Amino acid sequence: MGAGILALLCLSGVAVVVSLYDNATKINREAPDAVVDGYLRAYLVMRDDAEASFYVCKSGGDFSQIEAYRADIVAREARFSTRIQVTWEGLSVTTNGSRGDVSVDLTRSISDSESLTDRWQFVVVDQDGWRVCGATKVA
Repeated sequence: MGAGILALLCLSGVAVVVSLYDNATKINREAPDAVVDGYLRAYLVMRDDAEASFYVCKSGGDFSQIEAYRADIVAREARFSTRIQVTWEGLSVTTNGSRGDVSVDLTRSISDSESLTDRWQFVVVDQDGWRVCGATKVA
């Protein structure tokens, strides 16, 4: 009987751990700004294309400008043997049904000494949760 109770407690503990892990690693697609935030973290900070793919639309997105932005950062890091940090702030959301835009200020900086901030606009669509479908640097 004691072994049965112990087994039941262990199984309950495993269920709790699995549930906590699932909640901690869940991709948040409930709001356009949360999706853009997750995409930027995956694509520009972690530079993990596989992780970033969880945040992008299923087809037809235009990511050429943000790809060039990241490639420029990587090239500068290699050329100057330094790490460039990318941060963002001021996410502003406009939606119309299942489509929307998220504007954000992207800042790239070197050891907090030099920085350059650009305004970007991200196209988002609601495809079973919000997803990023394009990025454009605002002139």
